[in-house]
Amino acid sequence: MQRRRVNRSKKKLGQIPGSIIYTGERSKEDLFIESFDYNRQHCSEKTLHSIEESFEFKNTDAVTWVNLNGLNHVNAIEKLGHHFGFHPLVLEDVVNIAQRPKIDEHEGYLFVVLKMLYYNKENNLVSEQVSFLLGKNYLFSFQESEGDVFDAVRVRIRQDKGRIRSMASDYLLYSLIDAIVDHYFSVIEILGDKIEDFESAIFEGETDHDTSRKIQDLKREILRVRRSIFPLREVINKIEKNENPLIHKKTITYFRDVYDHLIQVTENIDIYREMILGLMDMYMTSISNKMNEVMKVLTIMASIFIPLTFIAGIYGMNFNYMPELQFKYGYFLVWGIMVIIFAGMLYYFKRKKWI
Repeated sequence: MQRRRVNRSKKKLGQIPGSIIYTGERSKEDLFIESFDYNRQHCSEKTLHSIEESFEFKNTDAVTWVNLNGLNHVNAIEKLGHHFGFHPLVLEDVVNIAQRPKIDEHEGYLFVVLKMLYYNKENNLVSEQVSFLLGKNYLFSFQESEGDVFDAVRVRIRQDKGRIRSMASDYLLYSLIDAIVDHYFSVIEILGDKIEDFESAIFEGETDHDTSRKIQDLKREILRVRRSIFPLREVINKIEKNENPLIHKKTITYFRDVYDHLIQVTENIDIYREMILGLMDMYMTSISNKMNEVMKVLTIMASIFIPLTFIAGIYGMNFNYMPELQFKYGYFLVWGIMVIIFAGMLYYFKRKKWI
């Protein structure tokens, strides 16, 4: 089955830089906006019915997290950017889902892009772009649709677990990035299980004609994961080394922990990448071995019947004078010779351990 390739760049060809054009395929997603406004003493959680309701959080003393689902609603995103002073090129990158993980510094805020990976109910790998806009007392996150890996962070905010409600917005950014990176381990674990299943199937000979295609699909999954995760190391490294006032020194330690996790994930990806290449070689070798087994059987059968065919051919010739034809027991003698040759060759092949 041929895969349909989506050329997202066509939507942006010839457009003015800063044009806010959604490049994804989920054009019918509903706009869903949730907000958490909290400090050490209180926490307010709301579902916002319009983007204008988030404008009140611009200058509050508390930390505010606004999570927007539905990148196809470019008008709402444009209004948000106009009110908070976000650069048009930033908003353009928010709705362009083909972005590479990166971090951009702007006056008064940071822009971070990364990929959220997970397996859906059909066990297909889903890669969704998540963008963050970090200000002094707020954090905006943008997703294509509802459903993410941030539930544990929401619980910590609601129940005041850990130090999240006593820290600034940069710690909230760390918590969300850490949740995404932690979920990478689940993806890597599933990939490892798939590779082990293929190894067992190939070793035990339980393969079919689709095995080669399935291995190629798994190889593409690993490459997708690699492209999504590897650039994030550079993003976290920049956060660690940059002296931006939005990232406090006491939060840098936590980002270093995320960086360590990313190193571990990327090392596993490299290992699995090598394993998948070896898996294809292993599969081709198993097919070659099966073919050799078939050829060995055919060769043994041919070797046995060549002398028998020779004898049958000799006595099948239509010469007038063949003394053996007049011998009373000639027919039985020829059969005996043929049986002895057959048994002798079987014994010889058995002794050589060819059969």
